[in-house]
Amino acid sequence: MTQYLSLLVCTLYLLVSVDRVGSYFATIDAHAEECFFEKVAAGTRLALRFEVIEGGFLDIDVRIHGPDGNTVYQGDRESTGNYMFAAHLDGVYRYCFSNKMSSLTPKIIMFSMDVGIKQVADNTTSDADHNKLDEMIIELANSMTSVKHEQEYMQIRQRVHFMVNESTNNRVLLWSFFEAALLIAMTAGQVYYLRRFFEVRRIV
Repeated sequence: MTQYLSLLVCTLYLLVSVDRVGSYFATIDAHAEECFFEKVAAGTRLALRFEVIEGGFLDIDVRIHGPDGNTVYQGDRESTGNYMFAAHLDGVYRYCFSNKMSSLTPKIIMFSMDVGIKQVADNTTSDADHNKLDEMIIELANSMTSVKHEQEYMQIRQRVHFMVNESTNNRVLLWSFFEAALLIAMTAGQVYYLRRFFEVRRIV
């Protein structure tokens, strides 16, 4: 009975953990930088996932800074990324998206910062099975979170590709109409010119 109760509690925890996962959207203007903050304890696992969904060449500069000011991660002109790390200090971690390389075009990004659970060391033999179950549940929750984010990224990527295809089709259609109108105008002009050229004018 205790095992079933423990399994039920772990399952509910897993579902709640997955439901709390969400992605955010932000617009980064040209020559601008947007930063976000996360306060965690040392040893906590963090995962930053992002993707540029609109704007320019779909690239962005990414920086992650620790509480001591040191750079944890740095990426230049990246379109998508998935970076995981463990907090080395207690405090506020800052992750920034920079669009300073762009002169005119703003960028729209989708991102999420997943905060895991701090791992507490416990060497007691009586709680070994319980700790093992907790570790498995946490690992499964992280896996389900990764799958959920991959599905979100695939949906966004499909939406972006659909918009690109629609834009390309519209441009091709407009260009076809323009070519047809130009061809008709040129044909009418040639017919009119030839008729004028071979026209016999009588002198009264």
